[in-house]
Amino acid sequence: MSALQACTQVIFYRVPAFEAVNALLAETRRLGLSPWWEVDDLIFSAADYRRNGNLDTLGAAERAQLLSGVRLFRSCLLACDRAIASTRALAGAMRGAGMAHVTVIENALDEQTIAIAGHILAHGPHRRPDGEIRIVYGSGTNTHDADFRSAAGGILAAMQAEPRLSLHIIGELGLPESFRALGGRVKCQPGRDFAAYMALLAQADISIAPLEPTAFNDAKSAIKFLEAGILAIPSVCSGRDAFLCVVRSGENGLLADTPQDWCQALLTLAADAPLRRRLGQQARRDVLARSSPDAITRTQVEPAFGRIGPATPDPRTLRVLCANVYYAPQSFGGATLVAEEMAAHLARQPHTQVTVFTSRPDLPGRGRAALRYVANGLDTLAVSLPPGADAIAAFDNTEVAEEFARWVEACRPDIVHFHAMQGLGLGCVRVCMEKAIPYVMTLHDAWWLCARQFMVQADGRVCSQTVIDPRLCQLCIPAPYLQARHDLMHAALRQAALLLAPSESHRALYVANGVPPARIRVNSNGFVWPARARAPRPTGRVLRFGYVGGVDHVKGYTLVRRAFESLARADWELELVDNTLNLGLHSLGTRSWRVRGRVVVVPAYTRATMDSFYDGIDVLLCPSQCHESYGLSVREALARDVWVVTTDAGGQAEDVTHGMNGTLIPLDGRPETLRSALEHCLDSPVIRGYAGNPDRARLGTFARQSAQLGQWLRVAAGKATSPDYGENPQGVRVPAGSGVS
Repeated sequence: MSALQACTQVIFYRVPAFEAVNALLAETRRLGLSPWWEVDDLIFSAADYRRNGNLDTLGAAERAQLLSGVRLFRSCLLACDRAIASTRALAGAMRGAGMAHVTVIENALDEQTIAIAGHILAHGPHRRPDGEIRIVYGSGTNTHDADFRSAAGGILAAMQAEPRLSLHIIGELGLPESFRALGGRVKCQPGRDFAAYMALLAQADISIAPLEPTAFNDAKSAIKFLEAGILAIPSVCSGRDAFLCVVRSGENGLLADTPQDWCQALLTLAADAPLRRRLGQQARRDVLARSSPDAITRTQVEPAFGRIGPATPDPRTLRVLCANVYYAPQSFGGATLVAEEMAAHLARQPHTQVTVFTSRPDLPGRGRAALRYVANGLDTLAVSLPPGADAIAAFDNTEVAEEFARWVEACRPDIVHFHAMQGLGLGCVRVCMEKAIPYVMTLHDAWWLCARQFMVQADGRVCSQTVIDPRLCQLCIPAPYLQARHDLMHAALRQAALLLAPSESHRALYVANGVPPARIRVNSNGFVWPARARAPRPTGRVLRFGYVGGVDHVKGYTLVRRAFESLARADWELELVDNTLNLGLHSLGTRSWRVRGRVVVVPAYTRATMDSFYDGIDVLLCPSQCHESYGLSVREALARDVWVVTTDAGGQAEDVTHGMNGTLIPLDGRPETLRSALEHCLDSPVIRGYAGNPDRARLGTFARQSAQLGQWLRVAAGKATSPDYGENPQGVRVPAGSGVS
C-alpha cells in the first residue's frame, strides 16, 4: 500500500482477487491510476485449465486448490482496465474472457541469465571424449509428466536407435517405465539454483521442450528455447504457439509434434554435429536480437508504457520538496500554516514545482501504510506516526525515513525544505545527505537544539540555558541518548545548504549554539492579513480581551487565570479560544474560575472567521512564558488594529512598540505583572480609543516571505545567483557530489 503511493503505473502480476488485493485495487482507483493485470499462464479459464493433463499428476487436494484459484484470477483480471499477456495465444484468451485492452509483452532474457551464459561460454564448450550425445530436459516441478509423455515414445525410439544418446533430467518427473531399459543412459538430477541449472544445461548437445497439445500449453512462453539459445544449444520443441513464433525449423532449432517427429529430429541432430553447432549459434543470435531486455523494451514495453527512463527536466524548473510534521487537512499550529502558505506561494512562482511530505492521522483499515493525496493543489505523501513511539524514534524514525526516501525517488527534488520535523525525524535529513540533495531548514522552534521542543522543563518553567549543554540537560531529561542527539542534530545543521529563522531573536539562539552567523538568515513569517477593514467598535462596550494560547502553562494560561481572578473589577470580558472544540472535544473549562467579569470559551477561528474573531476583541493577550520563535497571533492582531499585551522576550515582541501598538511586560511569571497591565488597559483612554496600528507597514506578508525564500532556494539548489549573496554565494553549502557549485 505504501509503495503504491509513489507509482504512476501499477501492474498486478499473477494476482488473485483476495480481499487485500481488492483493497489495493480500490487504492489504485483512488489515486487515479489505471491498473494492468499480467500473467504468463492460462490460469483464469477453468475450462482450459482442466484440460491441462499435468493436473492429473497432482494430488486431489493440490488440484482442487489450483482450480479454486481460477475464479479469483479471472475476477482480478476483469477488475483491471488493461492486461499484459506473455504470448499471443494468452492474449486471445484474455480477450475471450472479456478484457478489451490486451498488450503482449513476451518473457525476455534477463541480465543475470545473459551474464551467466557469457561466463559459461567464455570458458569454452564442454567436451566429452566418449562420444556421448547428451539430451537435457529441465523439468523443474512435478507438473510436467503429461508434457514429457507427449514426446516420450519418440525420445525412447531415438535413444534405442542411437546408442550415443543419453537423457539427463533436471528436476521432478514421473518417467515412464519403458525408459528403465536404457539403464545408466538416463540420469535424473534434483532441481537446483538457476546458475547451477544453467551450468548443467550448458553440458547438453540437445535441449528438448515437449508440451502436450492443449490450449493451456499454447499460451505458454518459449522460455526453454531462450535458455538453451543463449547457451548456443540447439532445441527440439513441440509445435505450440509460442515456439512457432520463434523457432524456424531447420534454421535455429527443430519443431516436433508426433512421436515420429521427435524421433526423426533427435536422430538428425545426433548424426550431424555441424548442424547442431549451426542451429545453436543461430538460436543465440536470434534470442539476443529478439528477446534481450533492450529488444523487448524497445519493441514491446515502450509501445505500451512510453519511453522508459527519467525525463530530462527543464533546467529552469526548480523542484522543491517541502516537509512538515502536519499539513492540510491535518493543519495544526503556526509552523503548519507557514509551511502550507510557503508551499502554495512557491508553487505559483514561475518554473517551480512543489511536492509535500507530512504525517497523517490514524485511518480505519489502513494500518501503517502511507497515503498520497492532493492538498492545496500539491501532491502530498502522508505517513503514519506510530502512537507512543519511544523517545529516540521521536527524533530519528527509521520507518518514516524509508517512506521519505521512496517519495524523494519519485519526486526527484532539486532541493528539500524542512520545516517542523518533530515526529518525522532526523532520518529524512540523512536521506538527503546520502543522496547528495541540498536542503534548507526553517527553524520554527528549538527542536534541533533541545529534546524539549520549546525549551520548557517538565515543571513548566523555561530553561535557563542559552548555550545548551547536554550534560545539564540530563537534570531535565535523564536519558543516555542526549549527547548523541545533540551531535546528530548539529551535524544536520552543519550540512544544510542554508538555515532560516523566523525572527532575529530565534536566529540569535542558534548562533549562540554554534551556527555561523553567515549561514543562518531571517525569513520573517507572513500571516493571513485581514480581508476587510476592522468593523467599528460598538459604543459603550466593555473592554474585551482575547487569549488563544490554549491550556499550556508555557503559553501563559495559568498566568491569565490568576491575573483575572485577582482583578477587583467587572468592567471586562475575556474570550478564551479552545482549539479542540472544532474536533468535537474540549480542553478549557471556566466553571471553577472565580472572577468578577465575564469569561466565555469559543472555538478556534479559521481563515474565514479570523477577521470576525479579532473584531470581537480589543486586546490580545500573549503572556508566553518562553522565548517564542515568532508569535503568529501577535502579528494577526497587530494587522487588525488590536492592541497586544505580550512578554518582552522572543520573536513575539519584535513588532510590538510599547505604548504605541501594545504593552510589553517582563518575562517574570508573576500574575501581578499581568494584572497591572490589564488594569492599565482598562483605564487607558488611548487603548479604549485605539484607532489602529501605525506600524502595520513593517509587518511581514506571505508574498514577501515566499519571494525571498524562493530566491534563496534557487541559489542553494544551484539554479540562480542572488544579489544578497553575489556570484559566489557566501555561507551557502551543498553536500559533496550534488552537482551544485
